[in-house]
Amino acid sequence: MTSLWFESALLPEGWASQVRIRAAAGRIAEVAVGVAAAPADQRHGLGIPGLPNLHSHAFQRGLAGLTERRGAHADSFWSWRELMYQFVGRLDAEDFEALTALAYAEMLEAGFTHVGEFHYLHHDRDGAPFADPGELAVRVAAAAAHTGIGLTLLPVFYAHASFGAAAPAPRQRRFLSDPERFGRILEASRAAVRALPGAVVGVAPHSLRAVTPEELAAVVALAPGVPVHIHIAEQLKEVEDCLAWSGRRPIEWLLEHAAVDPHWCLVHATHATVAELAGIARRGAVAGLCPMTEASLGDGIFPAVTYQEYQGRFGIGSDSNIRLDAAEELRLLEYSQRLAHRARNMLAGAGGSSTGRSLFEAALAGGAQALGGTAAGLRVGAWLDLVTLKPHDAALLGRRGDELLDSWIFCAGRGAIDGVWRAGVQVVSGGRHRARDAILARYAKALQRLRA
Repeated sequence: MTSLWFESALLPEGWASQVRIRAAAGRIAEVAVGVAAAPADQRHGLGIPGLPNLHSHAFQRGLAGLTERRGAHADSFWSWRELMYQFVGRLDAEDFEALTALAYAEMLEAGFTHVGEFHYLHHDRDGAPFADPGELAVRVAAAAAHTGIGLTLLPVFYAHASFGAAAPAPRQRRFLSDPERFGRILEASRAAVRALPGAVVGVAPHSLRAVTPEELAAVVALAPGVPVHIHIAEQLKEVEDCLAWSGRRPIEWLLEHAAVDPHWCLVHATHATVAELAGIARRGAVAGLCPMTEASLGDGIFPAVTYQEYQGRFGIGSDSNIRLDAAEELRLLEYSQRLAHRARNMLAGAGGSSTGRSLFEAALAGGAQALGGTAAGLRVGAWLDLVTLKPHDAALLGRRGDELLDSWIFCAGRGAIDGVWRAGVQVVSGGRHRARDAILARYAKALQRLRA
C-alpha cells in the first residue's frame, strides 16, 4: 500500500490540511484529513490531482521547432500539414516509439497523468499494412508502459482527402483504412493495451472531411459506449468546404446527423457559432481545446466565454506537442479570452472565484469524461494520479488555497512540479522522469536518423 501525507492537498470538496492518502493496486483506498504524519508516510508539501491530456499526436514531438521558417507564400495550417506529411514519410516503427516515449515522459513531468492518443499512423512508410494491423498501436502501448502514463488509445479512421469522398493523396497513404480494415486495427488496439492499468480504447473518425456519413456511422457503431473523438471546425477553410458540400457548417452537420452525447469529444471546435456551442453543451459532449497548438497553427480563438455561459464542458490537450506544460495550456486558454475581450479573469465564473481553480477543475472533469476513465480527483476509488508542487518555489511562496493554483498556472508552470504519481507509482521525482536519460538517448538516436 502506498501512503502519502501532505501539508495541503486539493480534494474534490476543496483544499484540506494534513491529508493522508493511501492507495492499493493503484487506486485510492483512503483519504484522511487533519491527521498527523505516520512514520510510514511519504511526506510532501502540496498535492493536486494530475490532469488528463485529452488530445495528442505524440510522434509530432519530433517536429517541434522545425516548422518555424516562413515559406515563399503565406503560411497556415495547410502549409504546416505538408511539412508534417514529409516528416511522417520518414518514420519507421522504432522512431515512432522513441518519439512517443519522450512525449509521454515530458507530459508526466508537465503535470499530465493520462493521455488520449489520437492515433492515425497505422501503416508502413510505403502505405502497406503491417503484418500485425496493430503494429504501431503496440508501439504506443509500449511507450505508455515504459513511461507509466495512463492511456486512452483512439485509433483513427481516415479514408478521404476532403468532403464528398475525395480521393486521398499519396502522402496520406499511412493513415488510410476502409471500415473492414479499421475493424481489425481496432481489435488489435484493444489487445495492445490489455496489460496497461486503466487503459481505454475508443474510436476517432478523423474529421468530417476524412469520412463519409456512412463511414462515420459505421465506425461509431463498432464501439458503443466508449469515447468518440473527432477533429472539427479547426480551420475556416474546413467550415467553408463543409458548407459547399452540405449546406451546413461542420458542427451544425454533426449535431444534426450523429448521436452526439457525453461519450463524444469535439476536438478544437474553434469556429463554432453560438447555436453550435449551445448544442454541444446541451448534448453533454466535451470540447477538446489545445491552446498552444491552436495558437501555433493560427487556427483562431475558441469562444470559451460564450461556451461557459451554456455550462459547456471542456478539457485540454497538447495536440502537436510543441511544448508540454499543463499549466501553460490553461494559462493560454485564459489569456486568449482576455485578448479577445480586452478584459481580465474571463473564465473564473462567479465573482470572487479563482480563475486558476475554475480552469483546473473544469479541465480535470472534462478531460476525465472525454478519456472514459473513472471519477477524477483525489477521492476513494479513483486512480492515484497525483502531482506534488514545490512549496518553496519562488512563485508559490506565501500562497495558500486557490492562490497556489493561480500562481502555478499563471506564474510557475512545469518548473514548480516536484513529483508525479500515476496509478500509485511515482514516475517523476525532482521534476525528472525516472527513465528520462534512457528515453532521451533513444529519442536522440531517432532524430539523428530522421534528420540525416
